Amino acid sequence: MNLIAIDIGNSRVKVALYCDDEEKWLRSIPGDPALENTLRQTLREAWERIPLSKSAAEPIRDGVLVASSVKPVWTDLLEKLVREELNEKVLLVGRDIPLPIETSVDNPLEVGTDRLIAAAAAFAVVEDAVVVADFGTAVTIDLVDESGVFVGGTISPGFEIAAKALQENTAKLPRITMAKPVSPNGANTVEAIRSGLYYSALGLLETVCRKFAEQLGRWPQVILTGGGAALIRDDCEFVDSYVPDLTVRGLIIAYKKYLYEKAEIEQLDREDNPKWTSKPPKKE
Repeated sequence: MNLIAIDIGNSRVKVALYCDDEEKWLRSIPGDPALENTLRQTLREAWERIPLSKSAAEPIRDGVLVASSVKPVWTDLLEKLVREELNEKVLLVGRDIPLPIETSVDNPLEVGTDRLIAAAAAFAVVEDAVVVADFGTAVTIDLVDESGVFVGGTISPGFEIAAKALQENTAKLPRITMAKPVSPNGANTVEAIRSGLYYSALGLLETVCRKFAEQLGRWPQVILTGGGAALIRDDCEFVDSYVPDLTVRGLIIAYKKYLYEKAEIEQLDREDNPKWTSKPPKKE
């Protein structure tokens, strides 16, 4: 399968190229003023790497573009660029492709598709209860039960949001660049802020995982992802795996699940109505 996976987050856009199910490259594009030009060039380069269809009468690329997005304005930009540069359409999870995991939350459509895709990808590998902790612009810690149902989770500020809030809502605290603290007891204001944010994140993750374990009756597997996760992973002894780009890699799983279920439905249609293809005959 040839696929371009695009994960639109709150502060970055990640683009991964898959040819014959093999990841060729993955790029992370910051949401700065150069986003449009960089994304345009990245999409063009990726699409040119997609092989031509051998069965088509005319030269067309044998591939698809699949995306997840939590930022509508960047979704519109992506679709515009794909239409203008590639004359193609983006398949968006939650709109063109069904959500890839069953949920028990109040409104599945309100849950960010990035959370659901990451949860589905984690369960596809673990095949058991699993916690997915994504440390990005926001921190989400979600639980999938042993039956593969997304049951919800927590949302809290990421490192950069928390640091910005401290600077903007106090008289003297500076804006810091987040890094691992030298020690828990910060010897200066910058180190004190880093220590507070760092150990708050560790404590949040461990506490939420423990609460999930109490619900399940056992400790689930825990997977870390997101840009901020690299900072804390070495101090999380209860974490089983660190997968930096779980959502963008989960897009290929979501698309394959969609194709499989679509083929199953079409097969049932053919068995129940031998004279039909995938649609019933038009009424006169």
